Amino acid sequence: MKDVWVIDGHCDSILDFLEGKRSLTTPLEGGHWDIQRAKEGKVMLQFMAAFIESQYKPERGTLRGLELIHAVHRFIQINGESVVLVRQAEDLRRLAPSQVGCLLSIEGGEILGNSLFLLDIIYELGVRALGLTWNQRNAIADGAGELTQSALTQFGEKVIHRMNELGMLIDVSHLNEAGFWHVLKLSSQPILASHSCAYALCPHPRNLTDEQLKALAQNEGVVGVNFYPGFLTQEPEASLQDVVRHIQYIAEVAGVDAIGLGSDFDGIDSTPTGLEGADKYGDLAEALHLAGFNDEEIEKIMYKNFMRLLSTVLK
Repeated sequence: MKDVWVIDGHCDSILDFLEGKRSLTTPLEGGHWDIQRAKEGKVMLQFMAAFIESQYKPERGTLRGLELIHAVHRFIQINGESVVLVRQAEDLRRLAPSQVGCLLSIEGGEILGNSLFLLDIIYELGVRALGLTWNQRNAIADGAGELTQSALTQFGEKVIHRMNELGMLIDVSHLNEAGFWHVLKLSSQPILASHSCAYALCPHPRNLTDEQLKALAQNEGVVGVNFYPGFLTQEPEASLQDVVRHIQYIAEVAGVDAIGLGSDFDGIDSTPTGLEGADKYGDLAEALHLAGFNDEEIEKIMYKNFMRLLSTVLK
């Protein structure tokens, strides 16, 4: 069961490319994700997150976000036919086996400032997913790091409605719990938690409670299980089996149809043993097989649940 396609809902690798640290073409340069390893791991689609770092917030959030979007476009242009920007579900279905699809995602609503029209602009630039917050408060909502019970702002409500109209994935990873419930109430489309884990197994503010997982499943959304050891276990180190443990738990609570993968590669300072890079997804598929998941369930977890979500939301 090692030969299965993969959709990864979150990596931060484009920052290394922008800063000139890596070309993202070969594992010889280090990091967790590059084109070679993605192909070895059968990654058909990589959500490429443009993470707006704290030092650019709030005043320079828009400029930094645009700089990151430009970097993704340059990365794709430089690599010719190897990497393809995915804007619609048809783009994903047309990918050749030798290609890696790239879906442009923004991690942090600070790119919008207080201006709704910027949502349309970034959509025209190819952005198809937006993480409403990182850990801090912004004009849309409060992040998980604020530990508040504030729901979305009036501006945030407008953002949700416009994202539904445009056909953009609403990403609630990093959003506080009150914001999560507000999004579910407002959104007419399924939502995404691109890189989060189960709170019951590891009580971190970034993880989702059983109630959130069940609600996400009822919404026909997807949670991408994060590989960050600090979200997987309270032990000093994590392993591939800890990722399997979270997948098993979410399957029990919310069902297999709610589960995807959101590695957080190159946005985390350590990885689980056995999942050191994008070339290791076959080992995860094999571990899921050994844990009792059948072939159909493994395909759903590895890529088909994300395919369903993308086919539903993207226009």
